[in-house]
Amino acid sequence: MFSVTQPAGGVLLAALGLVVPRLSFACLSVPDIPHIAPYFGTKTRYEEVNPHLLRDPLSADPSVLRPPPAERCSPVHLTAVIRHGSRYPTVKNIRRIQKLSELVRTEASRSSGGSEEWIQDIQSRWEAWYTEDMDGQLVAKGRDDLRQLASRLASLFPSLLSEENVKNRRVRFLTSSKHRCVSSVEAFQEGLQRHWGHPDTEPEYSHKVDDELMRFFERCRGYVEGVENNHTALLEVEKFKHGKEMEGVRRRMADRLGLPHHRLTPDLVEAAFFLCSYELSIRSVHSPWCFLFNETDAKVLEYKSDLKQYWKRAYGHEISSLSSCPLFHHVFRTLDKAGRPRRSTEASPEPASVLVGHAETLLPLLSLLGLYKDQTPPTASNYPSQHGRRFQTSQIVPYAANLLFVLYDCQRGPRLQLLINESPVRFPGLEEDAPLYRDVRATYRHLLDGCDFHRECEGRAVGRAPNTEL
Repeated sequence: MFSVTQPAGGVLLAALGLVVPRLSFACLSVPDIPHIAPYFGTKTRYEEVNPHLLRDPLSADPSVLRPPPAERCSPVHLTAVIRHGSRYPTVKNIRRIQKLSELVRTEASRSSGGSEEWIQDIQSRWEAWYTEDMDGQLVAKGRDDLRQLASRLASLFPSLLSEENVKNRRVRFLTSSKHRCVSSVEAFQEGLQRHWGHPDTEPEYSHKVDDELMRFFERCRGYVEGVENNHTALLEVEKFKHGKEMEGVRRRMADRLGLPHHRLTPDLVEAAFFLCSYELSIRSVHSPWCFLFNETDAKVLEYKSDLKQYWKRAYGHEISSLSSCPLFHHVFRTLDKAGRPRRSTEASPEPASVLVGHAETLLPLLSLLGLYKDQTPPTASNYPSQHGRRFQTSQIVPYAANLLFVLYDCQRGPRLQLLINESPVRFPGLEEDAPLYRDVRATYRHLLDGCDFHRECEGRAVGRAPNTEL
């Protein structure tokens, strides 16, 4: 089968991955996973970060929990800040895909690429099946991302994410208002239900929409005016977009397709790259579009994506991270309550809090915490020296990315461990995997005593900002 034409109203087929057959291009006598899969930035699958999940998506590794072995410790609270699962392209990228597909269909040379069948698949057999009504909605694979994550976390923290705790509404579920996030938090609850042995019972969905916490970036005037609507804020991205590395990728792709160089814009190059990522993340397909790029090309395009996120959502402008002050304070207030001493007559603390948002939610908070900061900022001119950078969004914020704060009750007092995408990460300046909670608070004292959202964001909330989804 060489083409899939998506009927009108595609989103009404709620889980397209279940109803549209997988492509099986004749040329694909190759592994299912494209060689460029680890470089898709914020459009990377979670399995590229944790490849063992391809073998067993429910396998949880208890060795990642690392309180001091000499102390008797038990987990008493989990706060999980989670990105939504795999999704359809947004309208902007769907339109670019359609434009690219039409350009290749009408103008690409039929003799390009020699006898390689993948080039014929692109030119003659592949059809753009994405429709605008899909606009960023969660796909079937995205629901699985969250169901499986829920099961793994319930395996790691059985006393916290227990059936009794969830049914008694002692576990809090908060989400962004975006459809893909609401669907993700519901899928998380479905995953818990399945983990407890009730796969055929629909959970009693319980969540609260809280955009002040999960979409804080829309409400920060300093961010909206200083970064989002400031055409100079992403100057490094624009320079790189039209620089020699991107120009090389553009020319090589045009040559492979038999297109005049001037007809292929940097945005269309990126559309083809993202098309490879969408086909993989939505339907586990090794798309013929992937063969347009070698690993060198993929690293250049990943860097372009990382530049955008660095200068728009992370360390490039201080207001980007400071806009996450509400979420930062919410997390630490929750931890404070869970870790404080209490009388025997007092109610036990909230065992878990699950917050579902976006890559735009996680990146500013990670930056505020001082994580993944490189000594030399990435710029348009220093790409060759940035290959070992820490700030690599493919590894930090793939679909279903998660930031886990695990509070332990230990002999010497409460301890806090941080896990990112289910792997231990140390707090900056602290030498233990699970330092004393008071030491973590001391590290962030300047933020706990400050980081005032209204002061940083110029005093008052703003109206709805333009859609700025990644």
